[in-house]
Amino acid sequence: MTAYKPELTTAPKHGHKSLLYSEVVTDLNTLDYVDIAVLGIPYGSPYSIDEVTNDQTNGPTAVRQATDRALRSFERYDFDIGGSMTDNQPVRMVDCGDIAGNARELGNHYAAAEAVVRKILALGGMPLVIGGDHGVPIPVLKALDSVGPITLIHIDSHLDWRDHVNGVTDGYSSPIRRASEMDHIHEIFQIGLRANGSARQEEVDAALAYGAHLIPAHQLHDEGMEAVLARIPDGGNYYITCDADGIDPTIMPAVNGPALDGVTYGEMRKLIHGLVKKGRVVGMDIVEITPKKDLNNITSITACRFFINLIGMAVRAGYFKKNK
Repeated sequence: MTAYKPELTTAPKHGHKSLLYSEVVTDLNTLDYVDIAVLGIPYGSPYSIDEVTNDQTNGPTAVRQATDRALRSFERYDFDIGGSMTDNQPVRMVDCGDIAGNARELGNHYAAAEAVVRKILALGGMPLVIGGDHGVPIPVLKALDSVGPITLIHIDSHLDWRDHVNGVTDGYSSPIRRASEMDHIHEIFQIGLRANGSARQEEVDAALAYGAHLIPAHQLHDEGMEAVLARIPDGGNYYITCDADGIDPTIMPAVNGPALDGVTYGEMRKLIHGLVKKGRVVGMDIVEITPKKDLNNITSITACRFFINLIGMAVRAGYFKKNK
């Protein structure tokens, strides 16, 4: 297991240096506690040489750049959460920068990501992760064994249960399959499934055999997010992994695989608020944003708004008072 070292991350270099005006701290050894820690994980586990670096690796930077459109300033009233984001409470939020890639050792960044997330958790922090493709939650989920059992909440148009693609077992088609093999991951809710992707009948069968709750987008829209929340056990530890293509492309168009009729902003807001009220959200990621395909930065702004909803509700639920 890789130990935490300051050189595992690099500071953002362009425009807004952090998400939502948070302090940039790449050496977590300088902190005695943290409430919220932002982490960019630009690189996944590629299926081909062309995927080693692609436009999704620019996702963390793009989301940070949407900061001043999603949150004009800390003191302003936010109608989505009923007040200012931090509710005038002393919340220590830092941006750890991005996990550095190594072109000669492509697997090192996953080990580094796991080590950084373990350090964040040891400091009492809630990790907010920006990808990168959907392989990047795999090391994050591994690190969560210290706060399990985890109920995994997966927002996506795709099932992501492939055992491997081109022999790669930890790529963007496999995160939920890998999560199902972790002892600390218990119930899995997959919300917003629609159209078709990499899944075949064998992956659907594997998901159902595990006991995953598959909730297609049409069912979500017909029954409402309240009905979905009612199926999720109360009092749990929840981790949210959100693929941008799980969200309706009218508000998250910057994806490689747009699919019609996705999860709406209102539905996502209800999900985040509902989970905070039901138990404890221990972390969240947003992945697979392809910035060059964005329109007026709406995808990145939407991603920021999801994080703001989580932060605002977590503050009001008293998540961070234990650290003071």
